[in-house]
Amino acid sequence: MTDFACTVLPNGLRVVTETMPGVRSASVGIWVAVGTRDEQPEEAGAAHFLEHLLFKGTTRRTARQIAEEIDAVGGELNAFTTRESTCFYAHVLDTDVPLAVDLVADVVFDGRCSEADTEIERTVVLDEIAMRDDDPDDWLHELFSVALMGDHPLARPILGTEKSITGMTAGLLREFHRTRYLPQRMVFAVAGNVRHEDVLRLVEEATARYPRVSDGRAEPEPPRGGRAEFTSADEVLLRSDTVEQAKVMLGMPVMSRHDEDRFALSVLNAALGGGTSSRLFQEVRERRGLAYQVCSSPVFYSDTGNLAIEAGCQPERLGELVRVLRDVIGEVAADGLTPEEVVRAQGQLRGELVLSLEDTGSRMSRIGKNELHYGRAFTIDETLARIAAVTPEEVAAVAGRYLRRVRAAAVVGPYAHLDDLPGELLEVL
Repeated sequence: MTDFACTVLPNGLRVVTETMPGVRSASVGIWVAVGTRDEQPEEAGAAHFLEHLLFKGTTRRTARQIAEEIDAVGGELNAFTTRESTCFYAHVLDTDVPLAVDLVADVVFDGRCSEADTEIERTVVLDEIAMRDDDPDDWLHELFSVALMGDHPLARPILGTEKSITGMTAGLLREFHRTRYLPQRMVFAVAGNVRHEDVLRLVEEATARYPRVSDGRAEPEPPRGGRAEFTSADEVLLRSDTVEQAKVMLGMPVMSRHDEDRFALSVLNAALGGGTSSRLFQEVRERRGLAYQVCSSPVFYSDTGNLAIEAGCQPERLGELVRVLRDVIGEVAADGLTPEEVVRAQGQLRGELVLSLEDTGSRMSRIGKNELHYGRAFTIDETLARIAAVTPEEVAAVAGRYLRRVRAAAVVGPYAHLDDLPGELLEVL
């Protein structure tokens, strides 16, 4: 049994907790509604660079002290950046929640962003970019985003580019921090063996140290919404690479996270390519042996989304693979799913959801993202009920609306030019 609670502080910071009395740990996180899409072109990669830099030291702690304090209690302290948000989090024993709250708040609200630290961390981020450039899977996803959304901010690489990171100054990052990291854009989420009133007191004490955060009153910013404006280029993008396997990704735009049809699309995706019983896996791998792995996955943003189908194969079989992918997508677009497939997909989604929430980190992420993205908490039972309510007719309607046409394709493989790709791929759009 769990217990949710949410309190909005006078500065607009939301404190959300989920009590899990059966565990001896807790996860503490600050979710910030700032991501890659919030950057100007000259700031490309700033959100991710700043995420790194804030751990380099605060007024009260050096980077070494931050590391030593979390190691001394056997905890974990880390962060990650997405296209629409950034999260700083700690996982500790329940007795060490006061330390975790203080550490996370100190890093987020009082990171120094000094000139010297910026130069040190710049090399780390550039190394991360080099690692991305060496990874065919990372390149495939980057190419697909550009093929689908062109120059829209959601298509920009989270890490930025070598050029943008090389030219980024400490002053730019400090200004990015000062103007974007506002309490009304944040959610302080804690899940585990905690009480809401205790967490609230700890957060109030921690944030009181920072006048920029604690002084003044504000209302929480409403969740992002609207409708993304971009025109798909309907093109195939290629990265020529001396790899043994050709990797391909096909896809199309879909609805945003606020659309009620997202539940039907999630059921559709599970049956299309979400597991080993899915149509794509059975047709591509089990029946034809075309690929070791094939899958589909949806991504929902605040104002748009996409469904991507990904697979890899021997370069000489890419044409056959694309033809099979196209045929399976076309069949589902025309006829939807069978009632048996819908039931199986619903069971898969329910199981994945419940099993994924057996640790405090997953629970913290769920309540933090729900508050940030929707401005409310969704109970697990509510989500399970909405999955169970999806009908085969609703799945067929969503399939017919979104799967009729592939709108973007990306390939990483040993092909020198687009003309070297098989005709099936060039004709799929």
